[in-house]
Amino acid sequence: MTETLLAWGIEPIACTRFCEQPGLENVGGTKDPDLVGIEALAPDLVVFDREENRLEDYQELVSRNLKVESLHVTSVSDVGTELGRLASIVGAQWSYSLDAPRKSRGLKAFVPIWRRPWMTLTAGTYGVSLLNHLGIDVAFSEHDDLYPTLDDEALMASEPDIVLAPSEPYPFGKRHLDILEAIAPTLLVDGQDLFWWGSRTVDALQRLDQQFEVLEEKGP
Repeated sequence: MTETLLAWGIEPIACTRFCEQPGLENVGGTKDPDLVGIEALAPDLVVFDREENRLEDYQELVSRNLKVESLHVTSVSDVGTELGRLASIVGAQWSYSLDAPRKSRGLKAFVPIWRRPWMTLTAGTYGVSLLNHLGIDVAFSEHDDLYPTLDDEALMASEPDIVLAPSEPYPFGKRHLDILEAIAPTLLVDGQDLFWWGSRTVDALQRLDQQFEVLEEKGP
């Protein structure tokens, strides 16, 4: 959201450390914000992400008579609705237009978000919605948990066609290729493009789509 506000020409007075904006004042993390510090800044608006921030912190800031807006995005279509609402609140001009979803590419991907133990994401998350929009099926997408923990047996039994290894939240990189390619052929992807929704969404979809097109051209 910080990235999006900056893209709209609106500079927040502060953000959490996970926003990766060293030029802005830091007010703690998404799960441990400095509530006293936030109140002292006397912001006109505090923007929360329901997925990343805690309800109790939201309630505490509201109890301190701060205006708090909570956004909730679990799909690429939600981005237009939620950011349209935010744009209206802050007086920004913004439009959002998605290409039609791609037909299935016939690829089932395992998307690790952690290792030791393995974890992945499932339906009801923005990341899976984005990949589905690009024609990629996601292993374990029907699991009951949003972010299930997996053992090696369950992982191998899922028989993915490809591993899509994002650079965050776990920093998968070239050093992990031997481990990942023992599961399936592996493509390293930008974790921010896969998981950070907002002003970057349309361009992120295009960048990831280009990676998948190159992969298809190379063939098995």
